[in-house]
Amino acid sequence: MKYIEGADEKLAKKLVLDELFDLTLYKALLKFANADEIRILEKLIPVESGHFTFWKKFFGIEIESLNFFRKIKLYIFLAICRIFGRPGIHLMLEALEINGIKKYLDIWKQYKDKEMRGAIRKILEDEFRHEDEIVSEYERRKIHPERIRDIFLGFNDGLVEILGAVSGFFAAFHDQTSVLIAGLTVGVAGSISMAASVFASSSSATEVENREEEKLRFLGQSDGDDESPKPITSSIIVGISYFIGAMVPILPVFFGAKNILLSSAVSAVIIILVSYIVAFLSGMQPLRRIMSNLFIIALAVSVTYLIGTIAKSFFGISVG
Repeated sequence: MKYIEGADEKLAKKLVLDELFDLTLYKALLKFANADEIRILEKLIPVESGHFTFWKKFFGIEIESLNFFRKIKLYIFLAICRIFGRPGIHLMLEALEINGIKKYLDIWKQYKDKEMRGAIRKILEDEFRHEDEIVSEYERRKIHPERIRDIFLGFNDGLVEILGAVSGFFAAFHDQTSVLIAGLTVGVAGSISMAASVFASSSSATEVENREEEKLRFLGQSDGDDESPKPITSSIIVGISYFIGAMVPILPVFFGAKNILLSSAVSAVIIILVSYIVAFLSGMQPLRRIMSNLFIIALAVSVTYLIGTIAKSFFGISVG
């Protein structure tokens, strides 16, 4: 590989593979996107193809296929786009641009005084132009990707909170049936509570937005076509996703788990996947999000199990 001052082989491969991933995803989306998405993708593909070719020539490196990790990532992202349709595709485009900008800004800070500065500046200018001219234009088509974020965040909350509850129930009851009933009860109550909270907060936000829209319409500064997600729809989506997340630690109990170990193991695997997706869609560092959620899970299980043990000893709980 050609040596570039201030760069290394790991960085070179990352830049080339990241551009190849974006390019491969955009091309794959063409197979099931509708006319509007195809028009956007056809604008993005030549630019990403140019970035991919540029970095290969810049570093003198030949990479034509994705590595194993990025192939798995590609399949997961395509599945999200297929499941959620237009909002899913838009959210993925937005997330790719956000992460691309963040990545190159971080690299710019590190290498702005070295030989790579001109190349990185060129790519950053392209990325900013994408965000402003392409993705922002797509956003104006009244698609609400925040609903998909709500799904993953609601799922994440339900999983973590009910795993903690199940842990405490196991410590207190040591009885599969009691833990299952208590876990389901708390899961249902939690999903209703979460839905009610989202409805209340969304209703307040919608009211403020409606007043602002009426003001702009009166002043002739709005075409009146803006439409926000309905509070009832958002609350239902969050409530259902919370309940589905709550089922992750409960299902092992339903199928015969007699302690918290299996529920914790299954939840840890799922939370790693969900944390990565949420982090990527939010422009966060995936590893930081994953580690923080795993720490929260470990803390929740430990604390609630301790509380359950103390409650059993103090109150003399006995089931079975």
